[in-house]
Amino acid sequence: MSRPGTWAVLDDGCRWEREKAPRGVLASLSRYSLLPADGSKGSVRVTAVATAHSSALGADEQLSTTLEEVLRCPEQHPRAGARITGLNSLGTPFGAREQEYADDSVLEAGQYVDKDGAAQPYRWMVARLGTVVVAVSVTGAKGHTEQELQQLGADALGQMLVRVQQRLKVK
Repeated sequence: MSRPGTWAVLDDGCRWEREKAPRGVLASLSRYSLLPADGSKGSVRVTAVATAHSSALGADEQLSTTLEEVLRCPEQHPRAGARITGLNSLGTPFGAREQEYADDSVLEAGQYVDKDGAAQPYRWMVARLGTVVVAVSVTGAKGHTEQELQQLGADALGQMLVRVQQRLKVK
C-alpha cells in the first residue's frame, strides 16, 4: 500500500516516485497485488489506484497528464532494475468509440522488462468518473495472453468504477 498523503509522479528522468500529493488531491491510494502462478502460468503483477480530487477539472488534468507522459517518456522506470518500453497511449472520452463507462479514459500499452531482461505485456488502464480517477496496471507473466491481461485489467477497472458510482451515487 502507498504512503498516505502521497501520489505517484513521473520525474524528469522518467522514473516513477512518490511525492506529496498536490493541492486539489484529497486522497490517493495505491494497492499492489499478485495473481498467483497456476500450473504453466506465471504470477501477474496488478496495481490498483484510486485518487479523489476536489474538482472534476483536477481529475481531468490527471488524465491529460497521463496521456501526455507517454509522449515525454516512451520508456519509463517503475522501480530499480525494471523498465516499461514501447509505450503507446489512447484517450477515449465518454461516447467516443463506444466508451460509455466513464467520463474519460486512457489506455497505455507496452512491455515490462525486468532486471533479467525478460519482457512481458504491460497495460495501464485509467478512467475518470466525476472527481475520482481509478486505474489498474497489469504486468504479464509466462503463459498469459495479452487478451487475458486486458480482460483482467478491464474487469478490475469496471469493479472499481461501480464502487465509485455507488459511493458518489451517480448513474
